[in-house]
Amino acid sequence: MKRPESLLGSVAAAALFAMMLLTFADVIGRKFFNQSLTGAVELTELFMLVMIFFALPLASLAGEHIVFDLLDRTLPAAVLRWQKLLSHGLTTLVFGGAAWIVLERARRTTEFGDTTSALEIRLAPFHYMVAAMLAVTALAHAWLAWRDRPGQAGHRPHGERA
Repeated sequence: MKRPESLLGSVAAAALFAMMLLTFADVIGRKFFNQSLTGAVELTELFMLVMIFFALPLASLAGEHIVFDLLDRTLPAAVLRWQKLLSHGLTTLVFGGAAWIVLERARRTTEFGDTTSALEIRLAPFHYMVAAMLAVTALAHAWLAWRDRPGQAGHRPHGERA
């Protein structure tokens, strides 16, 4: 599992680094040469899209999403196990549904040939990437639900990481 996580993290980090370099170059250009980089905002948005959606499955696998755990201390362990299974199951469905919706959007974007306004970068590949990463995130939650299912030997208590 470390290899896919490394790939996802590397792509997200590269996108973040590219945003940093682009912002640095744009600021230098504006301050010292009175010339902004054409399309810098568009590129920043696209790099941000890549960074966020490649990091999303990593946040899921690491259990780093926002969690409401006010009642965790009062509920029995068996209820918490079922709650965790239900949570991962519903999250799988939500991310899977979102992937489907974005995939349909990507198809329309391909059909219409949508591009960014300044640099005319085709948007369809980015929409397909978002759909794919949402599907990967859905699969990550499905795997977490299967891994932590109640009655599983070696089951970890709620909130404990592997």
